[in-house]
Amino acid sequence: MAILEDGHSTLITLENLPNIELCEKTVKPPGISGGGSNDLTSMKNNEWRTFAAKKLKTLTEASATVFYDPIVYESGRLPAQINVNQKITVTFSDGSKVEFYGWLDTFEPDDVEEGAPPEATVTFIPSNRNLAGDEIAPLYIPAP
Repeated sequence: MAILEDGHSTLITLENLPNIELCEKTVKPPGISGGGSNDLTSMKNNEWRTFAAKKLKTLTEASATVFYDPIVYESGRLPAQINVNQKITVTFSDGSKVEFYGWLDTFEPDDVEEGAPPEATVTFIPSNRNLAGDEIAPLYIPAP
């Protein structure tokens, strides 16, 4: 079984603004959730509550801790990308990728202090819908 032996360098990119002045320090790729259980417990149960799995899956939020240049506040840069559905790509250290549709939901700066570059957390919410509104599953692209 192959595994990534080192996460460096994992990147996350917005299709509409691939060269934004953000420098990834850590990246949390999206996860996959089954959404919990459906409770099937009824008065016919004798000893145990019973459950069933849900049918649909959820692609969970992705996020990154980034260093940034304050120019990202310029209106045509980061503010213009908030809540804009677009393709988001997580590129892993081996060159493999996960692409999904979603939007940049938050850019939240941390405290700025002497002796350290400014950092922020950015959060991406998957929509699983392309620009035409069609349901689109996340796409895994193997390393070249």
